[in-house]
Amino acid sequence: MKVMEMRDGWGIEHIVPGTRPDPGPPGPRDVLIRFEAASLNYRDLVMAQHGYGRMGALPFIPLSDGAGRVIATGAEVTRFTVGDLVCPTFLQGWISGPLRESYRGTTMGGDIDGAVRDFGIFPEAALVRAPHGWTAREAATLPCAAVTAWNAVICNGTKPGDVMVTQGTGGVSLFALQFAKLAGATVVITSSSDAKLDRAKAIGADIGINYKSHPEWSRVVRERIGRGADLVIELGGAATLDQSVRAVRASGTISMIGVVGGGSATLELGRVVTQAVRLVAATCGSREMFEDMVRAIDTHGIKPAIDDKVYAFSEVADSLRALGKGAHFGKICLENR
Repeated sequence: MKVMEMRDGWGIEHIVPGTRPDPGPPGPRDVLIRFEAASLNYRDLVMAQHGYGRMGALPFIPLSDGAGRVIATGAEVTRFTVGDLVCPTFLQGWISGPLRESYRGTTMGGDIDGAVRDFGIFPEAALVRAPHGWTAREAATLPCAAVTAWNAVICNGTKPGDVMVTQGTGGVSLFALQFAKLAGATVVITSSSDAKLDRAKAIGADIGINYKSHPEWSRVVRERIGRGADLVIELGGAATLDQSVRAVRASGTISMIGVVGGGSATLELGRVVTQAVRLVAATCGSREMFEDMVRAIDTHGIKPAIDDKVYAFSEVADSLRALGKGAHFGKICLENR
């Protein structure tokens, strides 16, 4: 089968076409899929640069998020049939309950080869059926970004009347926007681009703040809302955490997801303690969360925000470079052409 793989060194420049043997017939509880699409997350860029230390070994097939069609099932498989559109879960070992250390070592596009390949065999327990009527490109946006947003927003108990702030217009942030609106919340979104803020408002954002024009955007949040936010989706890391702490209300929650602006932050602990700020992390989610999310998508007819430029699997290096530039809106997707 055809693959795109990183070999002879780490770095985007080392991603080249390759071939692997076609996978054999699936085991009794396994499912063989043909990948039709994939999507990018910031972690894929970090992974390509070997930024997760010992995770991954060369040669390595990148990208954690993909969707494909079932083409064969093992004799004992009961959850899927040939022709189903499915997504492998991000953490293959995390079925339900809280994240545990034992699930480490089961990440797609990290410890396990990723999605830019023709075929893959997966345990049926590590697959989720795509939402009804979705294309493979749309479904490929879900495993990491959407589930992480679901975990951060819905699993943190967002309810009608709450105020949520989310940062930027990438995949996680826009899914967080959509899920918060489902829950009945008011959504504030930040970006450096007024044009992107307008697009975010078109899919439901109530307030947009340009953080270039307003570096202390936490002040604008409090001025516009009249109080602090109940939930802040923290994606910037060191560059934005102080503003998130200033934007959240007393006893509010900051859900730490990304560290795009740096992984080491100086935090004003006095404010955190006196305001009883709850700082939690959302590291993707379980298969059970994924399935709950798909049911909500089916019920409410949500569609993902996908960037206008769609790449071929063979252009994965170019797509990662585009991700690094940050000019996209929503998810950057690839198709197996």
